[in-house]
Amino acid sequence: MIVCAANRVGKMWGGNWIFQDLSLEIREGERIGLVGPNGCGKSTLLRLLSGEDPPDQGDLFYGKGVQVGYLRQIPVQDEEKRVEQVLRSAFADLIDLGRKMEQLETEMSDPTLSTQELERILNRYQSCQEEWERRGGYEMEAKMERVVQGLHLPSGMLESPFHRLSGGEKTKVELGRVLLQEPELLLLDEPTNHLDLRAMEWLEETIRQHRGAVVVVSHDRYFLDRIATAIVDLENGECVRYPDCGYTAFVKRKEERLLAEFHAYQEQQKKIKKMKEAIKRLRQWAHQGDNEKMYRRAASMEKALERIEKIQRPQLERKKIDLTFAVGERSGQEVFRCQEVYKEFGERTVLEDVNLQIRFGEKAAIIGENGSGKSTLLKILLGEMEPDLGDAVQGPSVHVGYLSQQGWEGDGETTVVDAFREEVAVDEGKARQLLARFLFYGYAVFRKVKDLSGGERMRLRLAQLMHQDLNALVLDEPTNHLDIDSREVLEEALAEFPGSIIAVSHDRYFLNKLFAPTYWLQQGTLTRFEGNYDEMKAEWKRRGIGAE
Repeated sequence: MIVCAANRVGKMWGGNWIFQDLSLEIREGERIGLVGPNGCGKSTLLRLLSGEDPPDQGDLFYGKGVQVGYLRQIPVQDEEKRVEQVLRSAFADLIDLGRKMEQLETEMSDPTLSTQELERILNRYQSCQEEWERRGGYEMEAKMERVVQGLHLPSGMLESPFHRLSGGEKTKVELGRVLLQEPELLLLDEPTNHLDLRAMEWLEETIRQHRGAVVVVSHDRYFLDRIATAIVDLENGECVRYPDCGYTAFVKRKEERLLAEFHAYQEQQKKIKKMKEAIKRLRQWAHQGDNEKMYRRAASMEKALERIEKIQRPQLERKKIDLTFAVGERSGQEVFRCQEVYKEFGERTVLEDVNLQIRFGEKAAIIGENGSGKSTLLKILLGEMEPDLGDAVQGPSVHVGYLSQQGWEGDGETTVVDAFREEVAVDEGKARQLLARFLFYGYAVFRKVKDLSGGERMRLRLAQLMHQDLNALVLDEPTNHLDIDSREVLEEALAEFPGSIIAVSHDRYFLNKLFAPTYWLQQGTLTRFEGNYDEMKAEWKRRGIGAE
């Protein structure tokens, strides 16, 4: 059964088409991973499917009674609502039905009712009760509890006003609300961006068990491998479906398709070249012999050439950022050291007796649940924050580059080119040349930083770091907001970086590919494991100890 279908839809922005004549069918039970480079229109397509934006071209069709649940990248809610109210709004119809049942119970308690009136109210109450049971009214509180626990929303947060939450917390709450709706069509735009590893794995299982259709925009390769039953690739305004596969299989199948298309393109070009040469010879012979028959043959062959449906040259390689970190002089053997570090905020102990040592050339990951203190530990290592007790030391000749979760941070009114030159001493012409390697072309370098997307801010900060003489990198969620192509380029650059790296990340592919040892931060305590994330997880499981 088709849950939703887009028929030749198109959307314009600023007088330009984002995409045109795009068609897509979404069937019951499908879990579609929607992928493509930044700016190709993935979020725009989700907005069209959700009904939030109308298409400028084409039509959208929905199955009978299909309810759509949509998670935006930036949540929009009534700022005065408490978090619990936002979550409970998923059950708005059920709550109204419950109030109606309470009202009928009150009416039934009226001793002045006649037998006929009482019977009429009882019949209405029974009908409401059957509807309440059919729609899961008795399970409402249990569902709420599962989502709160699965997303690790602290119990104290439920009473907080929604507007006081951080951007990541708002996204988690809105994700919970959408999941509680249990819609027939679930649309999720970057749902894993602010989830820790345990919440991510819980979400994977929740999506796998979802009875309706799911369309997910995500740059998390492990996540797509584990939840997707099909991949839809959106690029150059065209949707290509790859059924029965996750992300890893999709990459292989796309490469095979592009190579086959390129071969077909080359063969057609050879045929066209031969036809053009034949037409040229026929015209020469016709001109030399004044032969009308030759002219007709040439004209006939030209018409045949015009009728050929030309194969467009496939784009085998997309433009990617050009990333290689400049390396300064070698640091000493000891790069970072924490010894018996304590840190408290109010009555809460964030770090307790933390010991850490990073030697030259090590690439170490720090993982843990949201709010466990990972970013606090990074700031102490960088000297931006003092521990309450203990010592945090940087070794001799250490030159550190820091990448925050937000990428570039500073005056939002600054232009891209000026922000770049604040860190890299070059003239404007050279700056524009270097920024082009990070996909900032033409007028884009004069945009204000406040108008950049999360991915663009991350690219700007990477451009700055690349041109500094560094021998150590501290990275806080470096893959956030980056598309998959940019993540792969970053991974290659970090793999070749000869200095030391400490990274906080929830990207499992990124963690497994680059980082060992792995530090696990839980309830203020830091534990070192010599392997990567998957190896650490297997070891914790073998020992029977809970971890992400």
